[in-house]
Amino acid sequence: MAITLKEVAKRAGVSRSAVSRTFTDGASVSEKMRRKVEKAARDLGYSPNALASSLTTGRTKLIGLVSNNFHNPIFLQVFDLFTRGLQDRGLRPLLVNLSDETDPEASVRMLRQYSVDGAVVASSTLSPDFAKAFRDAGVPVVHSFGRSTSAPQVHVVGIDNVECGRMAARTLLARGYKDIAFLGGPESATSTQDRYKGFFQELATAPDINLSHSFAEQYSFDAGRKEMLRLLRDHPAEAYFCGDDVLSIGVLSAIKDSGLRVPEDIGIIGLNDMEMARWQNIDLTTIHQPIRQIVTSSIELMVAMLDEPDRYPEGRVFPCSIVERGTLRPAP
Repeated sequence: MAITLKEVAKRAGVSRSAVSRTFTDGASVSEKMRRKVEKAARDLGYSPNALASSLTTGRTKLIGLVSNNFHNPIFLQVFDLFTRGLQDRGLRPLLVNLSDETDPEASVRMLRQYSVDGAVVASSTLSPDFAKAFRDAGVPVVHSFGRSTSAPQVHVVGIDNVECGRMAARTLLARGYKDIAFLGGPESATSTQDRYKGFFQELATAPDINLSHSFAEQYSFDAGRKEMLRLLRDHPAEAYFCGDDVLSIGVLSAIKDSGLRVPEDIGIIGLNDMEMARWQNIDLTTIHQPIRQIVTSSIELMVAMLDEPDRYPEGRVFPCSIVERGTLRPAP
């Protein structure tokens, strides 16, 4: 049988309201009373009922963690950092898979059924309308890995994807590549659009460059492999900037199975610097996205919004860097 609040009160020799206040954040209780109640709770093995507490405080401490690309292994790292980070702040993550969802309003209705205190949209491919729908419904929201703008309508934390495209272009030009291609994720994703934009802008200023582009169906290994196999049936480029690491790994698989070598025949640069990218059999040259800092900053903003729901929308942009490994030929 579960130990009740009444039993803790009897053991501590205090009222039930004193026990309740002890386990309610922000409630007034003396330090002497707190020590007495906590000792009685430990002795009896009592744990506060979170659901009952939410009825008293009006706060569930549930944070909806919303994403849509569960095919991409990078989100295992993202979810691990988010869930541990939220739990360390006394919050409870509620993971929501929106892989097949296209209606922002339906997503809002679903999360409001659970009375979430806030929502984190952790996606670079979901439309900004999803985060705005939560804001419009009065739900504190942070869009992690979202598109950075000078005047954000919701809190956005991420990277400058346009600059990442430029970084990739400069890296390939420095290696002497002339026939260069972009292989992105879904064309509708803002991250794909921005990465290609920066890539194209940088290469447009370079002489004698042959530039081509294509798009995979999603950010996944299978989609990257499928698109690269198609490209290899024609005349492949000398080097590819792939929209992210998991696409790059699919591309590497297709190249290997076609009897070609990386970087001798084709060079590859990715984006994210996911854990698999550093594996010896992959050894991917890529652009490092500071995922840990993005997650930590997103959680900080969410915690701040719980206390200040009308906080003015803020955009936080973190710099990226090139990670040199073995999928590009050396610079001349």
